[in-house]
Amino acid sequence: MAYLVIAYPQLSIEDLKQIQDYRSQNDALYYNVIAPHFTLVFPVFDVSENDFIDEVRTKAKYFEKTRFTIRCAVINKDAFSDYFHTFLVPDEGFSKIVKWHDILYSDKLKNNLKLDIDFIPHITIGNSTDKFLCKKMVDTWNEKEFEISGLITHITIIKYENSIVSHIEEIELC
Repeated sequence: MAYLVIAYPQLSIEDLKQIQDYRSQNDALYYNVIAPHFTLVFPVFDVSENDFIDEVRTKAKYFEKTRFTIRCAVINKDAFSDYFHTFLVPDEGFSKIVKWHDILYSDKLKNNLKLDIDFIPHITIGNSTDKFLCKKMVDTWNEKEFEISGLITHITIIKYENSIVSHIEEIELC
C-alpha cells in the first residue's frame, strides 16, 4: 500500500475528451486506473496514513489555485521499469507545480524524495517498452500547434493498493 498526492486538473470538455481518447489507445498502464492528473508526491510506503495526511494538510495550507497551459509532449524513460512514457508538460504553471512538489517533500517526507530523478510536472498520455513508439506519440502531438489550458483547484490524497486508487481526502486550494 502506498500514499500519493495528485492534482486532478479542471479541463474543458473538449480537452478532457481529447486526452482520454488518446489515453484509451496509448496508456495501457494507467488509463483504467486513474483519470488524467499531475502527481505531486509519488508512492510513499513508510509513513502512516494519519502522519501522511497531517503532513500534506500542513504543507498545502497556503497553496493557491493555479492555472496551467500545456503546449508540448515529451518522452520520459521510467527509472524503475523498461517503460517509456509520453507526457503532456505545462509551459505555464510548471514552476508552481514544481514548488508544490518540493514543499510537500520537505520535513516528514524528505527521505522519500528521489533526488536522482528529475521531477517533471506532467499528465501521462501514453506508455510503451518501445521507445520509438513513444517518440512517435510525442511527434504526433508536437507536429501541430495545440494548447490545453486548465485550473488546479484541489489536491487529492490517495491510497494505491492492488492497482486500485482510493481517494482519502481532497484539499481545496486558496
